[in-house]
Parts: sequence; structure tokens; C-alpha cells
Amino acid sequence: MNNESIRNFVVIAHIDHGKSTLADRFLELTHAVDARNMRPQMLDQMDLERERGITIKMQPVRMIWRPNHTETRNSKFEILNKSQTQNSKTPDSLDFRASDFEFADSEYILNLIDTPGHIDFSYEVSRALAAVEGAVLLVDATQGVQAQTLTNLHIAQKEGLAIIPAVNKIDAADARVPETVRELAKLLGCPEERISRISGRTGAGVQELLERVVREAPPPTIADTETSKLRALIFDSAFESHRGVIAYVRVFSGEIKKGSKAYLFAMSTPFEVKEVGIFAPALTPKNSLQAGEIGYVVTGIKNSAAVSIGDTIILASSVADDYLKPLPGYARPQPVVWANFYPEKEQDFDALRDALSRLQLNDAAFRFEPEFSTVLGRSFACGFLGMLHLEIVTERLRREFSLSVVVASPSIAYEVTRKNGIAETITSAAKFPPSADIQSIREPWITAEIITPGRYLGNILALVDTYEGKVISSEPLTSGGSVFLESADIRMKLFAELPLREIVSDFFDTLKSVTAGYASFTYELAGKRPAHVERIDILIAEEQMPALARIVSGAKALTIARSLVGKLKEVLPRQLFQVKIQAVINGRIAASETISALKKDVTGYLYGGDRTRKMKLWKKQKEGKKRMKSEGKAHIPPEAFLQIMKH
Repeated sequence: MNNESIRNFVVIAHIDHGKSTLADRFLELTHAVDARNMRPQMLDQMDLERERGITIKMQPVRMIWRPNHTETRNSKFEILNKSQTQNSKTPDSLDFRASDFEFADSEYILNLIDTPGHIDFSYEVSRALAAVEGAVLLVDATQGVQAQTLTNLHIAQKEGLAIIPAVNKIDAADARVPETVRELAKLLGCPEERISRISGRTGAGVQELLERVVREAPPPTIADTETSKLRALIFDSAFESHRGVIAYVRVFSGEIKKGSKAYLFAMSTPFEVKEVGIFAPALTPKNSLQAGEIGYVVTGIKNSAAVSIGDTIILASSVADDYLKPLPGYARPQPVVWANFYPEKEQDFDALRDALSRLQLNDAAFRFEPEFSTVLGRSFACGFLGMLHLEIVTERLRREFSLSVVVASPSIAYEVTRKNGIAETITSAAKFPPSADIQSIREPWITAEIITPGRYLGNILALVDTYEGKVISSEPLTSGGSVFLESADIRMKLFAELPLREIVSDFFDTLKSVTAGYASFTYELAGKRPAHVERIDILIAEEQMPALARIVSGAKALTIARSLVGKLKEVLPRQLFQVKIQAVINGRIAASETISALKKDVTGYLYGGDRTRKMKLWKKQKEGKKRMKSEGKAHIPPEAFLQIMKH
């Protein structure tokens, strides 16, 4: 294979900027999928992704592109000096000139990885960027540069990728193409002519963008022949019951074939390769995968814990070679939200553990570990990168494994020091010690980056203050603003500090609400600080519900307790007896509501006769309700827990 014909690249953007639609046009242009099989969001494999209109999992695809060899394009493009790409992914200097570029008389192998755009799935993006040499940076002409755009750009630049900027949705009625192009050009420090203008919906400019990928993204660098033994990076994986773990790999050196005796470097696990192949976009077997290619390896390993994303695959014969070093893996992300998962049926505990193991194999940012409580029984403490991540995992358990779980109220990790001097990290409100036993509490804070039109600046300042944060600085997104915009419409970039507990629930939704959907938001952890929080316990029918306990701001505890009790009254189903709902803070009832009992007409079948018959039945019913109230338990369906979780 001619390595010069390979291009490995990703499309990165903020959520809803048109990545999946652009990928569809790439597939059509390269005829990677038959027209009769083509459908919108072709690379989104899960029904959940189609329903929500978002990408959750990165998805690789291999395309073969055969451009018109005789056609000459007259454009201003950066022509890569290949001699400068041997030791880095991008050249040190670029020859930018107007030039006639004629494609070589050959076909090109384009390995595209479609990535998510939501901040909760940014770890997916970072892993994809480590497997490629180029990145198409996509910006919506109706929204402009967003916070996640900057985050993805910084990661791509850190990886040393060739950045190919493009403005999408130029055909939209409310598109602001000149302003968006100018904004993106200033952000990258490049001429405006270098910004592609495309429409993923109509296909306008897509072929020219694909040509830029071939021109500007360097071909993969191949290791020297003396160290060209197999090294393949596992950037993702999946599980099939009859084939075991399927590793998604980028081969950096050497070659891997079916039947090869291979070895997982970090996990020290030998295995025999059952099959290798490419993504077309379905798994398509191939004789071998060579250096520079992206594909999959069927390991046959049935224990999902034996394969780790970020591990290096080598040949078993190379284990003794001291000079053969593993490829740089991935820094494991730290969960920011924790919640306990309880199986709805106790007998489903083992099935839930297997399901979580398989999800973890497919979602490297997800964590879980078993726990036991004398009150609640067995459960799993699960870590997530955000509330959307938690919601997606819960839904995948229901759809893919037919398992219903009860989700405890999400929390963050608090560092609690007891009065006896013992410090511990607590991720569950149910395990939070009483106030009398606590000496100090520390909680994580974040530094948030918010991009918004200037007219919403006042709303955001008030919102940050409401969520117990403070704005550090604010500045125009690009220096000088725009002569086409009023001062109120100049896009601003704000940096603010907030406690993590305030933003893991509904901060993002509220931010969108107060800015009419125009603001975008991303954040990074910024250490721990002293916390002033209270634990709220919930009693239903005088029975404590640890799964509904919450740790909240001390200043807002009373308000939240009343709101929580009111919401529970709305979502809990009525019982045959009266149910009292109470919120308790430090042993005192802070809020209370009562759900009236269901009424049953026990005398409906009677007709005529003496009234005393009805009175006897009414008295018997009343005594029965008293007995149920003292002995009965309120049934809380999992759906009710999920509704409370969202609030």
C-alpha cells in the first residue's frame, strides 16, 4: 500500500453544528455507502443518537475517493512540504500561495472519525484526535464560534494536527457568513480566504473541503524499518458475545493479520487475532492492517476487563524486545458526577454488573464499583462526566440490556474531615455523616468559559451570582469586534469560577434559557475549596429513602427541601392509603406534603335497602386504610426517581 495516499482525520465542532450531516455528504461523495442504504446520520449507530439528534459515540469510517485526475482547481490552499512532516504531524512552516494543484493519478484512502460535540463526551473527542493527523474544524454560520469549539481546537492543536477550518450552514436564512468567517479567521490567525464555506445540507463546497483534506492533512508517518514491528493503539472498543472484545485500533507501525499471536502491552494479555478489518462503515474483514491504517481487531477475549482503551497491541514475539515501547495512552478522565445504581429486582444484580462492564468497555469515561448498604442492599457507585452522560448510560441499560435501575440522587465527590481527624472522600449523600461529626468539608470548583452575545451579559452575571460563583474576567471573543455588529451583539468570552455541585444539574439549561439559546459553555476542574453544605433526607410514609438524600448549599437548603417535596408529590403515584412526604435537615422537618389516598366506591354495587349496610362497608374500609397506613409501604417506580433526578 502507498502510505502517501492515506489521510486520517476527524470532524470536530460544538454540538449541533452539523458534523453528522457533513459526514453523510462525505459518504455520498465517495460512494462509501450505496444510495439505497443511505440514511440521515448514517454514522450514528444508536437509535438514541437519532432520536436526540446528537452524536454520543465516535464512529470511524473508511472512504475511497477517486477525484477527477485531470481537473485543476485554482484556489489559495496551503501546500504541505512533505519533507517537513516526517518528525511531526504538522509542518513547521507552510508555503501559502495561489497555485494550480493537480491530484496525483491515484485513489485516496480517507479514514474519518465522526466525534461527539457535547462537553460530557469530550473524552471521546480527545481519544479520536490521538489517532489522526488532521482535523476539520466546523463552525455553524448561524451560531458562530462556541465554547466547545475552542476546547476541541485547543486539544487538536496540542496533538499537533493540521487544522482545516470550515463554516457550515451557509444556506441558512439566518446565516452570518462574513461575520463567522472573520471571527474564525481571527481565532486561528489565518487569512479569511483559508476558511471554507460549505453547506452540509445541500453539499455546497463539500467536494472542495474534501480536496483540502487531501492537500493539507499530512499522510501518516511510518516508523523506521529497524523499529517497524507492530504497534497499534486501541482508541475504542466494543463487545460481541460470540467474538469477544473488538478493539478499534490505529496501526502506527508494522502489520497485523488474522491468526497473528498478539499481546496487550499494559494488561499483559496474550491472544490470537481472530479477524482484522476496516469500517465501511460496517465491520468489513480484510487480510491485514498495515502502518497508517485505522481498523478493528477481533481479539476473542471474553473478559471485557482484560482489554483497556489506550493499550498498545504488539506481536507476542516482540514481548522480549526492550527497545519496543508502548504508545502514549490516554489520561483517564476524572468523573464529576456520581450516582448509585440499584437493580429494580435484586435478582438482576449480576446481570447489571455484566451490563455495566460492557458499557465501560464501550465508554472509557464511565466508571463503576460495587457497594453494599444495610439499608439499601447491593448497588453500584457509578461515575460520569456530566448529567447528560448519566442519563445516556441509564437509557442504554434499559434499551440494550433490558434492565431497569433505580438511580440515587446524583452527587459530586466531597472531601470530608471528621472531628476525629479522619479524612475521606464521599460521593453519595446517603453516606454523608451527621453535621455534629464533621470538622470541615471541601468541594471541587470549576473554571467555566462562557461565550455569549453582549446583550445577555447582565443575565449571565446574575446567573453566576445565583449559583454562588463569580465572574473573573470578560473580553470580546475576537479583538476589535466587528464593524457589522452593534455593541450589544459583539460576542463576549467570560471566565467564571463556580462550585461544581451547582453546575452538574441544571446550570447549562438555565444558561440557555436566560440567553435565548445563544450562549455556550465549557469548563475544567480548578481544585477544591471549603464548602458550606447541608444534607437533606427524604421520608416517604415515615420511611427514610436514602436514594433521595441530597447534599445542597446551606444557604439554599430550605428552599430546595420545599421544592423537592413538592416535586415528589407531583410525580409519585397515589396509593390506597394516605402518604406523607417529609424533608428533614439536621433532624428537623423542613418541609412536608401529603398525597391523598385513592378512593374506591365500596358501596357502588348496592341498590336500595337500609343505609346501615353502606355504613358497615364504609367503616370496614376506614379500618383497612388505617391498617395499610401503619403497615403498608409506598411503591416508588424507577421512572419517578429519574424525574426527580432531572430536577
